[in-house]
Amino acid sequence: MNAPQEFTLDLTRFIRAPREKVFDAFIDEALLARWHCPRGMSVASATVDARVEGAWRIDMRTRENARHSVGGRYREIKRAERLVYTWAWEESMEGMGGLQTLIEIDFLARDGGTEIRMRHIGFPSEAARNGHNQGWNSVFNRLTDLLDARGSAATLTLLGDTASSYVRSARIGLAEKGLAYTLQRAAPNSPDIDAIHPFGKIPAFRDGATEIWETSAILRYIDEGFDGPSLNPGMLVDRARTEQWVSAVGAYMYDAIVRRYVLQYVFPRGEGGSPDRAVIDKAVTEMARPLDALERCYQGRDFIGGASPSYADILVTPILDYAGRFPEGAQLLSDRPNIRRALDVMRARPSFAAATADATPAAPTR
Repeated sequence: MNAPQEFTLDLTRFIRAPREKVFDAFIDEALLARWHCPRGMSVASATVDARVEGAWRIDMRTRENARHSVGGRYREIKRAERLVYTWAWEESMEGMGGLQTLIEIDFLARDGGTEIRMRHIGFPSEAARNGHNQGWNSVFNRLTDLLDARGSAATLTLLGDTASSYVRSARIGLAEKGLAYTLQRAAPNSPDIDAIHPFGKIPAFRDGATEIWETSAILRYIDEGFDGPSLNPGMLVDRARTEQWVSAVGAYMYDAIVRRYVLQYVFPRGEGGSPDRAVIDKAVTEMARPLDALERCYQGRDFIGGASPSYADILVTPILDYAGRFPEGAQLLSDRPNIRRALDVMRARPSFAAATADATPAAPTR
């Protein structure tokens, strides 16, 4: 009878930190507690007996306080060079509850840092291996954040044109969370964007090897994956209101306000290189309805949901800011004091300044 097939995961990661420092992060309890879990989770406790046959254990918690605990024993410890240990989940995880697997890690000194070569052996299925591949990549992103002098800018990359209203929204969200990141300027449908976004739109986002596209998804990822102020209100009705306007931006606001109004002024397509008045007039008429709804939403409040900026405020702010730069848009906003007040509140936040300080003076293209 044939033995059951086993699956193996091989990962390589380069970290800009000395080899001894990277190695110690795997066996130091205090350091393990700072990085050894995927994004969106936290380490509640870590215990280490760093000797051959010594035990280790990590207790992880989700944002919903669900528990995921894993542990094992060290088989080989050669400081700064090699680490071998067993790995077993205490509860079912990808069908692996109680199943013991083996991890082998080699630490290689490289110019400017350390190359980690990890082999995780003994998965019972391809699905289990793939699930752990995603988890380990996220865990190594956190290790990079911890050890690389650039912090999260070593793993987080936002790709797009700084003039885009959606790129500006993503940048506001990153600033609200207090996250350092690398900005890579890229145009829609460029090779770098097409490699991530199946429809060639901007922004696109990378967290190490993890790729995210669409602005609302990027905002949710950084909100739930990192510490800092929440971008999603705590009360159910406020979360629902926020979701309404996240949807409304794409369905009712962006096309009329940005694509058919703002862009007519920035890239005129009318006769003689002037704005097409027919397109502008029709867009202005259509802009009134969503702005009326937003005016009612902002009645008695500075933010769409709760007492601080949410995904929705972050998405609508750049659109409103652009609309107010041109005559008809400025008039529409002046007639709606609640929107104007809420926009001024967002413009005064450091996150808005951080997202616009180096923006190119071009159209908010997407």
